[in-house]
Parts: sequence; structure tokens; C-alpha cells
Amino acid sequence: MDAGFLNDEFLLSGETARTLFHEVGEVAPIVDLHNHLPAPDITGDRVFETLTDLWLGGDHYKWRAMRLAGFDEELITGGADPWDKFAAWAATVPRLIRNPLHIWTHLELRRVFGTDLVLGPETAREIWDEANRQLPHWSTQTLLSHFKVRAVATTDDPGDDLAAHRDLRRQAGARIAMIPTFRPDAAYRLLDDPSSWNTWADRVEQTSKVSIHDLDSLLGALETSYGRFSALGGRASDNGVIRLPDTVRDPPLADAAVRRARLGAPATREERDAVTLEVLALLGRLAVADDSVLQLHLGALRDVSPRVLKLAGRDVGADAVHDERQAPGLARFLGDSERDGVLPRTVLYNLNPADNALFATMAGAFSRPGVSPLVQWGPPWWFNDHESGMRRHLDDLSQMGQLAGFMGMLTDSRSILSMTRHELFRRILCDVIGKDVDEGRIPADLAWCSTVVRDICVGNGVRYFGLPRSWAE
Repeated sequence: MDAGFLNDEFLLSGETARTLFHEVGEVAPIVDLHNHLPAPDITGDRVFETLTDLWLGGDHYKWRAMRLAGFDEELITGGADPWDKFAAWAATVPRLIRNPLHIWTHLELRRVFGTDLVLGPETAREIWDEANRQLPHWSTQTLLSHFKVRAVATTDDPGDDLAAHRDLRRQAGARIAMIPTFRPDAAYRLLDDPSSWNTWADRVEQTSKVSIHDLDSLLGALETSYGRFSALGGRASDNGVIRLPDTVRDPPLADAAVRRARLGAPATREERDAVTLEVLALLGRLAVADDSVLQLHLGALRDVSPRVLKLAGRDVGADAVHDERQAPGLARFLGDSERDGVLPRTVLYNLNPADNALFATMAGAFSRPGVSPLVQWGPPWWFNDHESGMRRHLDDLSQMGQLAGFMGMLTDSRSILSMTRHELFRRILCDVIGKDVDEGRIPADLAWCSTVVRDICVGNGVRYFGLPRSWAE
């Protein structure tokens, strides 16, 4: 076996692991259930002008790394020449050994552009020239097809008109399916910024045709928007909050907060919590009604750098893991929903790895006959989607839950090339299972292990989200 960098048996430590990956994981299609890819790029089958546009535009993982390497914001999110931006990225990459960005970068270069050069200042110009030469042949849909992607679930604001989604459904010969995911974070994240909140609420008014002036009208507008998403194949909402409030619902307080926000007054933490709970309660009821999925991304402390926020705006990589207590509010929300008969299929994502056992055991505490599982601990997310994070996640899930029912990996990415994250996860998954077979921890039933691997790669997620079974074939 070639022991070189990223060889064909990379991360596969035994014969069983290699068999599972090459015969199952490597060939299974991809259904990416959560990402931030721009829907217009997919519908319009965008062809990128330069490698910088394809690789660095919108990718806050790379932006964060470039800031850590000391580069000026002009070379990161600013208006510098595309080559200068790429050269800065090439100078950053050698510093990233053992960071997942180093692996993803070189997997993407190999899988798409066919080069095994290691990116750095000495190779930057050669890689730049060759990739740019090939770019006219790599449209967005062509790239997704190359990775065997059958469908993607984008992340969309309730105020989005979803025109790109409608257009793709009417497009003859489209090589990819695309569905929207309802992401209402602005309903509660921006209550401390009334100007931005009102701009967002005005957009939701326009697309929902519902005037927003109090809590009931806000929830009515969101419900109308949710219906638009469902009509275009949407099967989930996705909610990014620091933590779920450990308090009883207080609709009058939430109503007062919305009314005051419409008048330009900021909300207190208690008022934001009240609005958050009312929005999430609505989304839980809607998910139960159409048997869709409620997703909760918990624990991100966003935009902690005032300097970066001022220079580049929100959600550009200046974020951190939060250490808020997650258990009380999460247990209250799930328990109250179950008691009221409105606990839907729910996926829990934790950003703080210290909460792994909490989330794994919390998910396992709730069940419903005929639904397997009702609540599940979702894939390793953001600061956890590296090799040790994935191995730790699989170990914890296996020992405190049911690995065979796991929904598998997703990219959570803004980069069209990021589908290599599925390859990294699948190699690790096959290695974990294969090694246990080789060491006698799992029966040496290759047919059963192959079924488990394929289900985790694609089948379980498709079934859990209620998507067309043909996407997993």
C-alpha cells in the first residue's frame, strides 16, 4: 500500500475498512441535508470566473484561517485582485497541517482538478493556472454531479422569494434536485438590533403578504412562509440559537417585544427568549402536522470580534464555541412538546464537544412507536467536523445511542467543492466499523456491515426527512 499523502487507503487501517469504503461508502450517492450553498448558483449552473471565486468566495472557514495567518481583510473578504487573494490562501495552507482545511483543500484539488501537488507559495501559480484552465468545464451542476450528489437542502430565510428553487423545478435536464430549508433565526437573533430586524420583517411581509405588527401576525407570516417552503419540497426548519431558554412560554411578553421592535425599540434577553420559544413552538407544530423535521443548532457564540464585524459583517468566521448550559432548556422544550403532543422528528446539533454525552443521551430519552428515531443527535458540526471530532462522535453515538440509525454527514458549507467532507466522513466511518470487525468487537458479517454503512451514508437521512427513496439509489 502506498504510504504517501492522501493515498487511496487514507484513514483505512484494515482490509475490512478498505472493502467497506471502496465497495459501499465510495460509491454511494450524496444527499446533502444541510448546507449554505447559494440556490441561484445551482439553478443558474454558474461557471466561476477564477479559482478564487470558486474556492474563497463565501467560505468563512478559509477566511478565518487567513486571518489567523496574519493577512489583511482586503485579501480575505475585500476587493483585492483574485490572484493576490489566492496567493494569500496558498501561503496559509502550509500552516494548516492537522487542520481539516488542509485535508479538504488537497482532496478538492485531486478530486476535481486532478492534481496531487501540495498547495503552497511554490506551487500556487501552477495550480492557479491549471485550475483556471479547467474552470469553464466545471459548472455548478457539473461539479455536483461529479461528486454523485443527487440532492441538496439549502438554508433559506423566510423572506426569501425562493425563485431559484421554483426555476430549478421547471428546468428541463437539471442534474440536481434542490429543496429549501426554513431558517428563521432573524426572528429572534436581531431583536437587539431593531433597524435590521424591521428590515427583515418587511421582507417577510412582502413574501408572505401578511402585515407584521404583533406576535400573532409574526407567527402567521412565518406559517405562511413555511407553507411556501413545503410546496417546493422543503422538509425541515433549521434554527440556530445559543441555547433553548429554560423558562415557561410567555406569549404576552413575546407580543410586547414584537410590538416594541416594530416601533424601533430593542428587546431584553427575557423578551428575546419569549419570542424564541413562540417561534420554535410554531415550527414544532408545523413539523408534526406534515411529518417534517425540526433541527436545532445550539451553542454558537457568533461575531465575537467587533473589528471583523465592522470590516466584513456577520457570519464571516469570527465565531466561537459557547459554554452555556444546554441541558435545562433543551429538556424543558422537548418534554413540554412531548406532553403537548407536538414533539416532531427533531435533530440536535451541539457545537461544544463537551456536550456530546448530553446530546446523545437527551436524544435517546424521547421516542414514539413507529418512528426510529424520533429525536436524534445529528452529525458533528462546524468546529467538530474534523477527524478526531468525527471519531469521537461515532464512538459516543455507538455507545450511548444507535449507530445504525444515524443520519450521516452533511457539509454545512458555502463552498460547492466541499462535498469532499462526505468522503472524509465515510472513510472514518468505514475505518471505525472495519476495525471493530477485525478486532472481534462486531460480527464479521460483511453484508450487514455494508447495509449499515450505506444507510448511514445516504439511506437513513433520506428516510428520516421523508425524501424520495430514489435519491438514495
